[in-house]
Amino acid sequence: MSSDLQVFRLPDLGEGLTEAELVNWLVAVGDQVKVDQPIAEVETAKSMVEVPSPYAGTVAELHGEAGQTLDVGKPLISIARVGAGSGSGPVAGSAAGAPAGAAPAAADDAVSTGIPASAEVSAAAETYRTEEKAGSGNVLIGYGTPGGATGGRTRPRKASVAVVEPAAVPEVSFEPAVAGTRIPGKLSAVISPLVRKMARDHGVSLDSIEGSGASGLIMRRDVEAAISAPEAPAATAPAPAVAAAASVGEGSVDGRTGLAVSARTPVRGVRKAVAANMTKSRSEIPEATVWVDVDATALLEMRAELKKRAPHDTPGLLAFIARFVTAGLKKYPALNTRFETADDGSQEIVGFDGINLGFAAQTDRGLVVPSARNAHTMSARELDAEIRRLTAVARDGKATPTELGSGTFTLNNYGVFGVDGSAAIINYPEVAMLGVGRIIDKPWVVNGELAVRKVTELTLAFDHRVCDGETAAGFLRYVADAIENPGGALADM
Repeated sequence: MSSDLQVFRLPDLGEGLTEAELVNWLVAVGDQVKVDQPIAEVETAKSMVEVPSPYAGTVAELHGEAGQTLDVGKPLISIARVGAGSGSGPVAGSAAGAPAGAAPAAADDAVSTGIPASAEVSAAAETYRTEEKAGSGNVLIGYGTPGGATGGRTRPRKASVAVVEPAAVPEVSFEPAVAGTRIPGKLSAVISPLVRKMARDHGVSLDSIEGSGASGLIMRRDVEAAISAPEAPAATAPAPAVAAAASVGEGSVDGRTGLAVSARTPVRGVRKAVAANMTKSRSEIPEATVWVDVDATALLEMRAELKKRAPHDTPGLLAFIARFVTAGLKKYPALNTRFETADDGSQEIVGFDGINLGFAAQTDRGLVVPSARNAHTMSARELDAEIRRLTAVARDGKATPTELGSGTFTLNNYGVFGVDGSAAIINYPEVAMLGVGRIIDKPWVVNGELAVRKVTELTLAFDHRVCDGETAAGFLRYVADAIENPGGALADM
């Protein structure tokens, strides 16, 4: 029976993400797996996570290779039920396959080709959707699923991506670029909504692209190649695929500089998300920047005294500054907001009853900003512990989407890189970011006399739509005064 083979499709990994990169398989065909056993490592735009299996049985097929980007809702792994046969038997998809594998295989064909599935395949797909609604253990480690079939969905339904129903096929005729790629009696050359949207956004005609997928299916990589390819002269327009192929290969000659291309690095995962976020921030936020030099000598001396008393339990300097920041945001709440524009053009500033303080952390996978939730309730010692924990999980790629996407204000310590200041890009959709430069010896006037002091620079980038310069300067001055007189500041917190 077709139900002997269980097809697990890539779940929504959190916050409406539509794709993930398959980093590494943790199982192989023929392996026995248990429910909730990790089967693969995937990297999303948020973090690196392990995907657990909702089924127990024998691995029959792996739907993807390491390094491949998979869409949410597409098959990830096929698992034969316990007792349904070994991974090398008919359920594993051999040439002499019994009916056990026929329906799932046909279902996958329906996904990849757009051909309507048979009644048997549709029944199997409906079974999958029912299981998805009911919950089948941990869809993702640390997240879990609804406990019963009556639970409502909290995000847009994505099941339609996984299986193309007969009634959905005519929709391709509503898009001119797609209609031109459909040959009567043949497969639709484009079935992925993401591929179609990418082509529309970049003005790429799908008629001119030769698909590299099965049966000429146009894949995301084909559209990306067309986007990056230099424009060809009109006389060579009939052969755009040749130009694209010549431009994407390593060692090809760059048309603008005349230099040989030494490498092409795909932008994906965290770096892709960061690039999109920064672009959106700079294009939508009218940011302004204010900065001030601060004498941090008193703060360093206070911490040195604390360290003498408790060498292993003294908060770091960033934790003290974070405590000053949360106090400052309580005094100037306009900087702890979000600016929203509705579909009808109306705008509003959204305030929050609390502070989730983000910390910019450099990792091997790119820049990420985990946030300490409810930071306004934490002491400097508690903030220090949370900063260290979040930094560690972020660098290990284990931070959850919630930890990486729930900040309301960001603190950026770029002084660790040996620089004094930065025209920072605000972490969209937040409205402000405070940067801390390196602490160095500088000449400073103290009580009318010149002295050598420990000086740092604070830089505040803020969204000018939510407040004016007076508010931004007031907040920056509050934090600066707290650093220069930490004892007095902490006494009032």
